[in-house]
Amino acid sequence: MDPMADYMLLMDFVPVDDKRYRYAFHSSSWLVAGKADPATPGRVHYHPDSPAKGAQWMKQIVSFDKLKLTNNLLDDNGHIILNSMHRYQPRFHVVYVDPRKDSEKYAEENFKTFVFEETRFTAVTAYQNHRITQLKIASNPFAKGFRDCDPEDWPRNHRPGALPLMSAFARSRNPVASPTQPSGTEK
Repeated sequence: MDPMADYMLLMDFVPVDDKRYRYAFHSSSWLVAGKADPATPGRVHYHPDSPAKGAQWMKQIVSFDKLKLTNNLLDDNGHIILNSMHRYQPRFHVVYVDPRKDSEKYAEENFKTFVFEETRFTAVTAYQNHRITQLKIASNPFAKGFRDCDPEDWPRNHRPGALPLMSAFARSRNPVASPTQPSGTEK
């Protein structure tokens, strides 16, 4: 990043495949349960500090802790809508805010996408593992009614947000993509 240039940071989530999954407890593994449900509306989450100078983005950890996921197709709060029991790949986008009047000509070079394959996940709405449920409650600042104790009493390295959400960048297989047309989801 150019320290003096403006950038926007965005995230979106794209389906990994066209399958629906179920969890098999007897084998502790995910199994294909059929064809995927119809795709959810594609949404992009803009980091609330966007746009900002490259120097600002580079001086500290960038956290997307305001990003929220939902399975509610009628959501009108701007949350990212995902289908439960489907696999997703989060994508991180860096967009150079080009001051040129004809900046649309340079869209490909101004828009970079980064994918970390180790962040793939299966979206679920309920957890069968009590320890995972407790971890989610402990990490959710809105779950105060479910907690046994105050997070301020937790050891520092067990507090939500103690680990950075993004600590490094890696190039995706498709380094340039549009936030309105995520790669791999065109119909």
